[in-house]
Amino acid sequence: MAALLAPPPTKVNPFSFSAHRRPNIKPAKSHFPIITHKHQESAYDARNIRITQNPLNYGFKRKIGNGKSTKAASIPSPECGKDPSFGRILLSDVVVKRRRNVYWGRKWNSMDVATVGVVVAMHLLCLFAPFTFNWGALWVAFGLYIITGLLGITLSFHRHLSHRSFKIPKWLEYFFAYCGVQALQGNPIDWVSTHRYHHQFCDSEKDPHSPIEGFWFSHMNWLFDTNSIVKKCGKPNNVGDLEKQSFYKFLQGTYIFHPIALGALIYAFGGFPYIVWGLGVRIVWVYHITWLVNSACHVWGKQEWNTGDLSRNNWWVGVLAFGEGWHNNHHAFEYSARHGLKWWQIDMTWYVIRFLEAIGLATDVKLPTSAQKQKMAFIN
Repeated sequence: MAALLAPPPTKVNPFSFSAHRRPNIKPAKSHFPIITHKHQESAYDARNIRITQNPLNYGFKRKIGNGKSTKAASIPSPECGKDPSFGRILLSDVVVKRRRNVYWGRKWNSMDVATVGVVVAMHLLCLFAPFTFNWGALWVAFGLYIITGLLGITLSFHRHLSHRSFKIPKWLEYFFAYCGVQALQGNPIDWVSTHRYHHQFCDSEKDPHSPIEGFWFSHMNWLFDTNSIVKKCGKPNNVGDLEKQSFYKFLQGTYIFHPIALGALIYAFGGFPYIVWGLGVRIVWVYHITWLVNSACHVWGKQEWNTGDLSRNNWWVGVLAFGEGWHNNHHAFEYSARHGLKWWQIDMTWYVIRFLEAIGLATDVKLPTSAQKQKMAFIN
């Protein structure tokens, strides 16, 4: 996720990061698989794909003899029993290592204020929803939920731009990315940079949004302390593939004007009720289903793969977030275009990708092989 309102000012670069030097700790053996296309055994270059083997994470997984999925467990640090700020998250085995309060005791910058302002404004707009309901406004909200949430965030920003799980023509790539801009979650460069750092430093002290700093911090509070994010990860150097494309630089520089233009168009068609539902309700809904992937899917659910982090498969987030809730699957096989790996794991984003492949618009679709699955299983 990235800054919500405007491109960062010169001296403040929220949600734009660079790689921090990793500590001098020998990591566990890498699980870089050779990635192959489902329909052809062509090797895929995995140099830019990271399967997290993080020496800094604070969780472990219980190995079980029958190979079935298991809940993840967290290892509380010795300080946990001494400090009341530490504690176990409700209905979860995840233990907060250090609870972060981003609202008090620090200096706020202009981007922090702007981000909070946008989030609060969208939520306040939802208060008018019961008084402005009509079926036209509801259908506009639902349609934009699909366009901005599925096509924009989960398909474009996440599976395509962040992980390069498939290839599509440039005109279609740019169209889907523009749909993501209208979700008001930031421009593609900042969003992708933050997400790539999440995978690189997953559930460690450098993770931009981990529940080891508290559930609400991982859900949304991390957005409001941009200086903290910069200190964790530094300036951006992990999105060179996007920064060299003028289209994405243009979106980064003009980001906030595009949702405003859409808002004006919505108002012209349906007045204030369409603004409340097509802008406020829809944006807040997509906000929270996206944020639940960062919070709930690292707290509640089951793990089927030995990923070395707190990622979980959560069925109800999977339904709401177009398949993104199968998060342990995703962390095991970041390159995979399909997150719901079993037939019953509903994954609407994958169904769209598969349709694009069927009509010849999506190519080089990455899926894990049986050997790769065996390597990431609890029992090899």
